[in-house]
Amino acid sequence: MDDSDPAQNPDQRHEEFVRLLTVSHDKLLGYLLSLLGRWHDAQDVLQRASVLMWQKYGSFETGTDFMAWASTICFYEVKCFQRTASRSASHFDDDLLVLISRGKADDLKHQERRIEALETCLESLREEDRLLLRASCTGHGEITALAARIGRAPRTLYNKLAILRRQLADCVLNRLQENTP
Repeated sequence: MDDSDPAQNPDQRHEEFVRLLTVSHDKLLGYLLSLLGRWHDAQDVLQRASVLMWQKYGSFETGTDFMAWASTICFYEVKCFQRTASRSASHFDDDLLVLISRGKADDLKHQERRIEALETCLESLREEDRLLLRASCTGHGEITALAARIGRAPRTLYNKLAILRRQLADCVLNRLQENTP
């Protein structure tokens, strides 16, 4: 047995699985949230799907698309969850679930490019603009508190936010179009 081949070495295979699942965790959780509609349900299904992924990891071919493989397992776990959990607030029939799943699976493929474009666009902003955007994302009256701290009207900051969000959206769209093959 060659210890350098992850397919043959159980320790390396375990590390590979943990790395791939860790990198994909948030994307899979978002995918499940879009299918289930409830955070707690998405977390439960991801936990079950993760165990199943580990059990079936021997069938995963190293070098292929882990997200496609993992999201397929998650999809079937959603179907199982919805069959057994009639308490689910958003119980879709199988045809609708397949349709939503396909759209989300395609979206996952492009998500990383969008995140990279957004990060680049955010870096191009002034620090004070990034702080304002960050404050708007935390919620809980942060904009009002920030406006009071800097002596500006909250409406002024909300207007500035609208402008910044439009600039970011345009920047991201332009970067994605530049990088489209």
